[in-house]
Amino acid sequence: MSEIIAVMNQKGGCGKTTTVVNTATSLAVMGKSVLVIDMDPQGNATTSFGIDKTKLENTIYDAIIGDVSVKKVTIPTFIKNLFIVPSNISLSGAGVELSKKENYHIVLKETLKDLPPLFDYIFIDLPPSLGVITVNALVAADSVLIPIQAEYYALEGVADLINTINLVKKRLRTPVPIKGILLTLYDKRTRLSKDVYKELKNHFGSTNLLFNTVIPRNIRLAEAPSYGKPCLIYDPESTGTKAYLSLAKEIIECDGGN
Repeated sequence: MSEIIAVMNQKGGCGKTTTVVNTATSLAVMGKSVLVIDMDPQGNATTSFGIDKTKLENTIYDAIIGDVSVKKVTIPTFIKNLFIVPSNISLSGAGVELSKKENYHIVLKETLKDLPPLFDYIFIDLPPSLGVITVNALVAADSVLIPIQAEYYALEGVADLINTINLVKKRLRTPVPIKGILLTLYDKRTRLSKDVYKELKNHFGSTNLLFNTVIPRNIRLAEAPSYGKPCLIYDPESTGTKAYLSLAKEIIECDGGN
């Protein structure tokens, strides 16, 4: 059964795109059929797979405004089982255009309606904001994955995000369960990282919302996008690669191990 997972946090620099690219790749090499939907105008997920975002004929923007079908925009990556709906700066005006539409919040859901049967997992990479695009993703998604960096204001940020998810649920009547909260950029050498992890466990440990997997601060994860490769391809033996493989296994186990 297919699942659409929105990866979101209104704070930048918390590892959203890194998580989308490397979790999707890990699931794909495990034999799952995976689609990445790049909903960020910066197009970082797109370039992370070595795609030149300046030379794209069509992007997710063309699909959500109705110029082309989303299937036409979907292209294979160089990784078996892994596809992407790419993005570039053209998406930056989508928020304004969507807000003018009646029932603007369901545009992305309607755009993606024919895709779920084709994939085991669909990941939506979102910009660091809580605007119209993010609301559309919440309505379209089956669940939300929240990456949180091991920094001081992380808990405050996730509380705001959970409030937003609950607000969308209340006003639009579209409940979106939290798939999990993922600690990223963890540095076991620092007291701050350990304190943030402890606080997360105190807040969410009893709810089963916190992933067991922790993503370390890892130079290979940071380097890989500049080579247009997920970390699993760039350095299969890095600690970052192993962490995302662990996360992929945890997700599969969470879904019943199928």
